[in-house]
Amino acid sequence: MLKFTCCNQVRQFSEPAQAHVLQGIQRGFERECLRVDRSGQLARTPHPQALGSKLTHPWITTDYAEALLEFITPPSTDPAYPLAFLTDIHRFSAQQLGGEFLWAGSMPCRIGTDADIAIANYGSSNAARFKEVYRLGLGLRYGRAMQTIAGAHYNWSLPDAFWPVLRDTCNSQEELQDFINRRYFGLIRNFLRFGWLIPYLFGASPAICQSFLQGHPSDLTELAPGTLHGAYATSLRMSDLGYQNHAQDKMAISFNSLADYTHGLEAAIRTHDPFYAQMGVREGDTWKQLSDCLLQTESEFYAAMRPKRIGLQGERPALALKTYGVQYVEMRLFDLNPFIDIGVAPEQSLFADALLLMCLFRDSPPITSREQGENDENKHRVVTRGRQPGLQLLVHNREQPLSALAHELFDDMAPFAAMLDAAYGGQRYHLALLTLRQRINQPELTPSAQVIEAVKKHGGYFNFAFEMSKTHTQDLQAVGMAPAVEARLREAAQESLAAQTQIDAAPQVPFEDFVAAYYA
Repeated sequence: MLKFTCCNQVRQFSEPAQAHVLQGIQRGFERECLRVDRSGQLARTPHPQALGSKLTHPWITTDYAEALLEFITPPSTDPAYPLAFLTDIHRFSAQQLGGEFLWAGSMPCRIGTDADIAIANYGSSNAARFKEVYRLGLGLRYGRAMQTIAGAHYNWSLPDAFWPVLRDTCNSQEELQDFINRRYFGLIRNFLRFGWLIPYLFGASPAICQSFLQGHPSDLTELAPGTLHGAYATSLRMSDLGYQNHAQDKMAISFNSLADYTHGLEAAIRTHDPFYAQMGVREGDTWKQLSDCLLQTESEFYAAMRPKRIGLQGERPALALKTYGVQYVEMRLFDLNPFIDIGVAPEQSLFADALLLMCLFRDSPPITSREQGENDENKHRVVTRGRQPGLQLLVHNREQPLSALAHELFDDMAPFAAMLDAAYGGQRYHLALLTLRQRINQPELTPSAQVIEAVKKHGGYFNFAFEMSKTHTQDLQAVGMAPAVEARLREAAQESLAAQTQIDAAPQVPFEDFVAAYYA
């Protein structure tokens, strides 16, 4: 059976004349990053005013906690731009920190109890309060410690000009957006099948501070005093470590079609959960969570990849998807690389581009509940013991060596690396895959293995991560920025503060009406 839906599709876009359309691929990164104080404790200070308003700034905001920065790059068709822009945001932010540091690792350390973790405050408007109550709900449901874990997301979309050509090559009679939706969902299903390769190659969180568990049991072993690890783990960030409940396990949100997916999300934000109901939604005027349903909002659904659409009129995510179709995909599996000042290595986007194209062109049958269990098990094995010699993964209920499966996937990605090299010129994609492939048979080359060695050398995870945090922050602070770039970032910060002032001053409907309108 052919692995690829139609070999003609692959040939079509491998020709230089047609490959150039791929230059329109848009990419962007989102990088989360904790602020810590001079002793390496979670910063207790508010979001620095010099960084602007976290409610309205387009590139610098916060995720869950007040101390959890989030840096967002605008989408770009220039493959080098996202990391260049991410570097600029890091430099600018580091220079506004005043004695604090950007934490280098995905896994936090010395965060204290839940009560010590301040939830991000976005202002006095209903929109701001909505974001804060949502985060209160996450803390209530999963524990606040879980919300201090940081990662990097990769946003990716194919150009408008690509889709009519692909549809014609497939002789499809579908409406263009229906065709686009179907192919993006095929891509996502294949990513759920093969995405385990990302934590194997790039996972960088094999060890944690013992304090992170806050007394919860685990099967991790001691690596150094105060540090626990999985001997062959790649990405404990992507395991279910520390979660206080598994309510999401009960949700059957299918990626078999746009209709299935949006229906599942809609059901989840309207299906009451007895456990969450017992917690209560509010006490008087004090809100504890937005609702007692399985999901408060669609954003609470934790998936390795999510289809996305920016609503034209501020619609909810599921409603925007249902109305306008898929615009881009968000890949959520990258750990932060603690050896790199911005947490992301250049080869990560090169690899992701080739993998995502392979997932798009490859056959992608619907995922059955049996296969879903298999995909979940494979991800679990890789994140908890991916470097274990002779590790086997499941394929159609049969055990097969991870190394053989990984090499097969690299073989399958090779034509797409060539396709991208034809589009952009040079051999960057081919060389990136060549280098990364070595990690299959030499697991000591993986970031997770290197983190284990560094933690041993420093005498603990905290010592290692804090040393990296200080070094990276100081290096970022030491490099001068181009005056035009710095001026642009200062202007964006000021504009965001002015925008928030306007929002806060505008008349507000009662908050319960605002919440009700969201679900309407």
